[in-house]
Amino acid sequence: MTKDEILALVFAELENVAPGCAPESADPGAGLQDELDIDSMDFLNFVIAMHEKLKVEIPESDYPKLATLNGIVAYLQKKLGG
Repeated sequence: MTKDEILALVFAELENVAPGCAPESADPGAGLQDELDIDSMDFLNFVIAMHEKLKVEIPESDYPKLATLNGIVAYLQKKLGG
């Protein structure tokens, strides 16, 4: 998957778990939960959605790597071998 494909999927799943959060307007380097005003359950649901859609294991110890949009994309690119 390309970076743009991953980002499109990330945006779609964030909007699914937190309707109206507008991830496309978020600062990609800022803390995701603060930037999009999502709570820990929304974040957990997002991680589960990424796991289910992409069939990648995301251990809880890696959650801090998913703190920003940039971090999510880099993490998933690595996991997907890209």
